[in-house]
Amino acid sequence: MDGQLIAFTVIAAGLVAMPGADFTVVVRNALVSRRAGAVCGLGIAGGLLVHTTLAVAGVAAVLVAVPALFRALQLAGGAYVLQLGVRTLWSLRRPAGGSAEAAPSAAHPLRQGFVTNVLNPKASLTFLSLLPQFVPSGGSALPRTLLLALIVCALALVWFQMVALLVDRLGRWLRRPRAARMLQTGTGVALTVLGAALLLEPLLP
Repeated sequence: MDGQLIAFTVIAAGLVAMPGADFTVVVRNALVSRRAGAVCGLGIAGGLLVHTTLAVAGVAAVLVAVPALFRALQLAGGAYVLQLGVRTLWSLRRPAGGSAEAAPSAAHPLRQGFVTNVLNPKASLTFLSLLPQFVPSGGSALPRTLLLALIVCALALVWFQMVALLVDRLGRWLRRPRAARMLQTGTGVALTVLGAALLLEPLLP
């Protein structure tokens, strides 16, 4: 058994499962329906595929060499996550008995998941620094890095489908008016704080 591959899988699983904007946006969509949460998870896996592909190609190094580009992507990602949070909180103005948000089409949660993930430049830098550590010296790097990239995407697919399933299974309780509003408030606040943090970070000295 390849010990390096096992170690990478464990580390990558921890990174994928780490609570953040990706997790929050999947929960937000899974509260509408399991399908919406699952489709959102597919979008996040697509974003991770972009990041790992950039890391494999070495293009992500450009983000390090051009700080202005890195900051621009941070600002764009922060603005997107922030507006998702604000929209979630804004929808709380609706009566408690009604649906907090209309059921989205398949493309809507897919786009949310993809954009939320792909506009996070730190993901590219994380995998750019992580992948080479698990490529044995002396061999061909491309097949190995492609395998590592596929592992990351597979982990994301499995994890976020599990999150969507869990939220859906708890849906009867979570969709009770009081519980739904509490969770929606928490989700909106989390997205808003995450988005604000992403926006402020590039502006701080």
